[in-house]
Amino acid sequence: MAAPTPTLTFPQLRRSIKGGDLAPVYLLHGEEAYFTDELVKLFEESVPEEDRDYGVVTFYGAQTDADTVMDACKQFPMMTDRQVVIVKEAQTMRADQVNKLHYYVKQPVATTLLVIVFRGVEAKGKDLLAAVKKNGVIFESKKISERNLLPAIADLIKEKGMNVDPKALEMLRDFIGADLAKLYNEIDKLAMILGAGAMVTPEAVERNVGISKDYNNFELTDAIVARNAAKAFRIVDYFARNPKENPTVMTASALFNLFSNLLVYHYTRDKTQAGYMDALGFRNPWQLRPYASAAANYNVRQTIEIISAIRNFDVASKGVTSRQDPFSLLRDLVFRILTARGTIVID
Repeated sequence: MAAPTPTLTFPQLRRSIKGGDLAPVYLLHGEEAYFTDELVKLFEESVPEEDRDYGVVTFYGAQTDADTVMDACKQFPMMTDRQVVIVKEAQTMRADQVNKLHYYVKQPVATTLLVIVFRGVEAKGKDLLAAVKKNGVIFESKKISERNLLPAIADLIKEKGMNVDPKALEMLRDFIGADLAKLYNEIDKLAMILGAGAMVTPEAVERNVGISKDYNNFELTDAIVARNAAKAFRIVDYFARNPKENPTVMTASALFNLFSNLLVYHYTRDKTQAGYMDALGFRNPWQLRPYASAAANYNVRQTIEIISAIRNFDVASKGVTSRQDPFSLLRDLVFRILTARGTIVID
């Protein structure tokens, strides 16, 4: 069996499970349910399909107790070398009962793999956590933040043995967002179609994912950076004709990210490439590409005025302060951005 490892990333843990390099106990927890769900499937699949009826034992937290789980873990597996015992929805188990599992974790059985899953929440149980840290693996499934979404998508594409064009990367982020199930499915599909070593281009994304390479949030922000009004309004009109594929909430997020980053760019003291990348939390120099042009076209006062307009749009588009069609509001927002005068007084 593998030596106990305190923490692993999702790709690392997935590889170790598939490779049969297993610890005796795993505790999965955290806000992002997608990762924990996928790992549970892999643990189940670690037992041959013909043996799963008796080789995989599943409990649900609200319907079991610690003694029942521990008794199952101590049983010798039937007709297989190892059994997998999974406690799903462990957060619904009584706190004292889930913590009691530490008695088993301190001395796990070699022929049992125990998986304790706190789906969508952080794990509790001081003694249990301490025991798993010593004798097993703890995996925290964290939500991917907006700032880290681009690097996460790029890493996933790299993991599949492919490279990605910056515009294609932005298209995937804007279209899929942090919906990890959809994101992994689309990247898997691209990997199957394009193959290892391929470049994921805007054309490949348009053809295989269904995102227009000419009408998307990347192109809209690009047009706004260049103050290309004709192109910007043409894209907004396309969005209005295809509302399901182009929700205004994603457009608002893309615009807010652009101008909030631009404000940081304006105020960054170290005007070197490294200084800007550090201030903005970027990993690749190409991410800086739009900001030199944007800084030339929108000064600090204009940027602050535009951020305020985007916030007002976000509230109004959700029907809080306006009953107007959200795409009409988006046209108005784009007009306000392109004509911002920067009249806000900065103290």
